[in-house]
Amino acid sequence: MSDLARYRRQIVLREVGVNGQQLLRDSSVLIVGVGGLGCAAAPYLVGAGLGRVLLTDIDRVDVSNLQRQLLYRQDDVGRDKLAAATATLRALNPECQIEALAGPLDDAALLAAVRRVDVVLDCSDNFPTRFAVNRACHAARRPLVSGAAIRFEGQIAVFDLRRGGPCYACLYPDDPHADAAETCEEAGILGPVVGTIGNLQALSAIKLLLGLGNEAGTLRLWNALDSQWRTLKLRHEPRCPVCGLSRH
Repeated sequence: MSDLARYRRQIVLREVGVNGQQLLRDSSVLIVGVGGLGCAAAPYLVGAGLGRVLLTDIDRVDVSNLQRQLLYRQDDVGRDKLAAATATLRALNPECQIEALAGPLDDAALLAAVRRVDVVLDCSDNFPTRFAVNRACHAARRPLVSGAAIRFEGQIAVFDLRRGGPCYACLYPDDPHADAAETCEEAGILGPVVGTIGNLQALSAIKLLLGLGNEAGTLRLWNALDSQWRTLKLRHEPRCPVCGLSRH
């Protein structure tokens, strides 16, 4: 199947075109976590024709994942998530290079992975990982698309120090007790909520790669019960331990 046949419905978009499609083909992303968020974001990025997608995770598929993590099937229960997700994504688009990075990644390995890509999607489910990803993105000067969802609530933000503005640690200071934060296992999560945020992460990544708009420094909060969005403009924290010392 030719590129034109596969991608023609987005090539016809004036904002994409043939040049934009080639740009996507020459681009790469790292998705940290192939749980609810990553399972929603990854197929849209692979389907859009990105040249390379790196995945990292540490979990195996549990039956409780199937309610919202739609890359997996009943037969995948007990299987390594990276192996299952990689197989599904390769079947979706053989033209995209899918690379699995077995976790957990230490700081050096994470930084090396971030340096290999153009955009990073934080689809993890815990604060220590989010803080580590933010530090790596800051060190490598790579844009970060951060998402989170719990219960009926979701949030998404783009942090891009190339354009100025805050980093993730400006919004959420690194707290040594953050690993005790509430989880979806305890509080619950509705599948379409996490799917919506993951889809928006993919959209934000594609817009970053194509140079469409500037969402950096904006936090969007969604309440799925009333379908209402709130948008907050974030500010750089001068005393931020990650990016504060790098400013003049």
